[in-house]
Amino acid sequence: MARDSREKLYETYYMRVFSYAMTLTGNREEAEEIMQETFFRAFSKQKDFRGESDEGTWLCAIAKNFFLDGKRRERTVEPLSEDLPEDGKDLEQRAVDRDTSFRIHLALHALEEPYREAFELRVFGELSFREIGTIFGKTENWARVTYHRARLKLQERMREA
Repeated sequence: MARDSREKLYETYYMRVFSYAMTLTGNREEAEEIMQETFFRAFSKQKDFRGESDEGTWLCAIAKNFFLDGKRRERTVEPLSEDLPEDGKDLEQRAVDRDTSFRIHLALHALEEPYREAFELRVFGELSFREIGTIFGKTENWARVTYHRARLKLQERMREA
C-alpha cells in the first residue's frame, strides 16, 4: 500500500476506530493499543480487503477481532477503579451519577449477544445500521431491529433494578 493511501486511511478513520475501541475497552491506553494494532494489520493486509463493506467497517471488524483475541488470552477481569473525578459536582450528585452509570453498565453487561454488541456499536461506536449489519454479516434492517430490541431490554432491566 502506498504511503499516501495509508496516511489518508489513517486520517479518515483513526477517530472512528479509536471511539469504537473505547467502547470495547473503556480504557484509553487499551483503546490506543487496539487502534495502533488495527491500522498495522490493515496496512499489512490491505490486499485481503475485498471491498464488501466500506473501509471504516472493515477497520472496526479488525479492531473487534483484536480485542476479542486479547480477551481470550487474558481470561482475567480488571477491578473497577474507585477514583471519583473532581469536576465541581457535589459529592452526592457524583455518587448518584456513578450509581446510575454503574447500573446501566451492569444491565448492558448482562444483555445477551447480539443485542449488547449492536447497542454498543450504535451508541458508543456511532456506527450506522448499515455498518452494524455489515459487521455481523446481516442486513441493515436486522441491525435496526436488534438495536431496538436491545434498547427495550435495557429499559426493562433498568426499571426492574
